[in-house]
Amino acid sequence: MTESTPKRKSGRPKLKDGEKGNYHVSRVEKKKRATRKRIKSLKNAEAKAKKKLDSLNDKSANIKHAEKLMRSGGLAVEENVKKLPKSVRARLDDHTQILFNPNDGPQTDFLAAPEKEVLYGGAAGGGKSFAMLMDLLRYAHNPNHRALLLRRTLAELTELIDQSRKIYPQAFPGAIFRESKNTWSFPSGATALFSYVDKDTDAARYQGQSFTWIGIDELGHYPTPYVWNYLRSRLRTTDTTIDTYMRASANPGGSGGWWIKKMFIDPSPPNDPFWATDIDTGKILLHGINHPQRPGQPLFQRRFIPARLTDNPHLAESGEYEAMLLSLPEVERRRLLEGDWDVADGAAFSEFDRAVHVVEPFEIPYNWPRIRAADYGYSSPSCVLWGAVDWDNNFWIYRELYSSGYTGETLAAMITALEEFDPPMNVSVLDGACWSKHGTGPSIAETLTRNGVRFIPADKNRMAGKIELHRRLMMNEKTGEPRMRIFSTCTNLVRTLPTLPLSRTNSEDVDTKAEDHAYDALRYMCMTRQTGLPHAGMMNRVKEQTYTPINQIFGY
Repeated sequence: MTESTPKRKSGRPKLKDGEKGNYHVSRVEKKKRATRKRIKSLKNAEAKAKKKLDSLNDKSANIKHAEKLMRSGGLAVEENVKKLPKSVRARLDDHTQILFNPNDGPQTDFLAAPEKEVLYGGAAGGGKSFAMLMDLLRYAHNPNHRALLLRRTLAELTELIDQSRKIYPQAFPGAIFRESKNTWSFPSGATALFSYVDKDTDAARYQGQSFTWIGIDELGHYPTPYVWNYLRSRLRTTDTTIDTYMRASANPGGSGGWWIKKMFIDPSPPNDPFWATDIDTGKILLHGINHPQRPGQPLFQRRFIPARLTDNPHLAESGEYEAMLLSLPEVERRRLLEGDWDVADGAAFSEFDRAVHVVEPFEIPYNWPRIRAADYGYSSPSCVLWGAVDWDNNFWIYRELYSSGYTGETLAAMITALEEFDPPMNVSVLDGACWSKHGTGPSIAETLTRNGVRFIPADKNRMAGKIELHRRLMMNEKTGEPRMRIFSTCTNLVRTLPTLPLSRTNSEDVDTKAEDHAYDALRYMCMTRQTGLPHAGMMNRVKEQTYTPINQIFGY
C-alpha cells in the first residue's frame, strides 16, 4: 500500500441522513426468510381454495334446492336465490310462484332468527301470526321435522288453520291436512300438529313426544310460564341437520304479560340476542359443571323482536285499522297500537306512578314503628315485606324478601338474618292459611314461631284490603303526597304492582292467577291497625317540649 492510497475504515459504512442500509445477511437467514414467505403464500392459496370450494358447495346446494322447488315446491330464501346462476334463476322464475314475501324489518328478522327461543311481540296487526305459520315450514322438506303450533283454546286455532290451507298445499304440493287429528302431513314425511293447551295440566298430553319446532300464538294468554317451560322439554331430535326452535307471538299485557316481560323484554334491548336467564333470579341459565361438552357454559339464547302496525304495509296503508286502534282507551291504545310493554292490561292500581311512589333508600329513623307482612309459598314465591310508619301515618316499604323453595325453617333463618340490626317489630302478620293443619304435623306458622319468628294471622278481606291500598296510593289532599312510598330496592313489588291485572270475573278484585304474592303481603300490611302508633299530633307535642339546663356553663 502506497502513501497515496487512502486507508480503508473498518466496520460498516456510515449512512447518510434518510438513507437505508443494504447489509448482507447470512445464507441461513436467507433460507429462513424464503421458507416463511413460501409458507405464507401456500396458506393464502389454501384459504382462497377453501373459500372457492365453500362457494361452489353453496351454489351446488342452492341449485339442487331450486330443482327441488321446481319439481315439488317448497320454501326459498331470497338471498340464496340471488346467488344462483342466471340460467337457473331464469328457470326458477319461470316455474315458481311467490306465495309469501315477508315484510321488510321485524317479520324478516323473525323468520331468519337463529336463536333457540324468539318472541315476536308488540302491537296488533304486525303480521305476527302469519309469520308463525311460515316459520313452522323451516324444515318441512325433512322427514324428521315435527312441528307443534298451539293456541289457548281449540276454537282460536280456526283462523290459523284456514290460513294454512291457503298456503301449505301450494308451497308443498301433496301436503294433506287431516281434520280429525288437526295435523298437516307433507310429502317429505314431515308433520305439523295444530293443537291447544288450555290449562297447565293439558301440557302433560305431550309427555313422551318430541318436536323439532314448537310455537305458541298469543303467549300472553297463559298466566304462568309453566306451559312454555314444560314444552321446552319436548324439544329434541336426533337429526343433526335440524336445529330445534321455540317461537311465540304476544301482545303486551294480559294475564301472562308479567312473566313474558321478565323472560324476553327486561333482560336485553329489543332485537339483541341474550343468554337465557332465570326469570326469578335474573341469573344466566348454565350447563352443569360435569357436562361433557359445555361445562358451566350458558344453555341457549333468546331474542325479542318488537312488532308495530307500521311493519305491515297491507294494514297500515289504508289507515282504517289504525283509526280503530286510536279510538281505544289510552291503556289499550298504547298496548295494541304502540306495543308498549310497560302498560298493564286492565291494571288494578292505575294510581301507581313509579316517579311518585318509588324512592331511593334512606336510613329509616329508629323510632318509627315497624311492620312485617308475609305471604308464604313453596313452589310459588314467598314474599316478606318490611314497612315503617312515619309520624304522619304514612307507610314506607323499605325491604323485601322474595323467593321460592323456602321451608319454614329456612324462611325463619332468612328473616332473622335480615332483621339483625332492626328494632323489634310492632306488628307481624302472615297469611292465615299458614295456621291450618293437615294431620298431626306442625303448621308453617308453628315452625316459624319455633324458630324465633312470630306472626299473627292477617286480615284477609280482599275487597277491604284492595280499597285500603288504593287509599294509600292516592294523593293526600292535605299534603299533596301519597300515603305510601316504596324503596327502589323492593324490585319485585315495584315490578308486579303496576302490572297486576283486574279479575275478569270480579272487577273488585285482582286476577289471582297473576303474580300477586307481593300484592298479598302488601295488602296484609295495609290491613294492620295502627292503634297506639305515633302520629303527627304526638310528634308536635314532643317538639314543643323545652329543656332549660340548670348549669349554663356545662349544659346540664
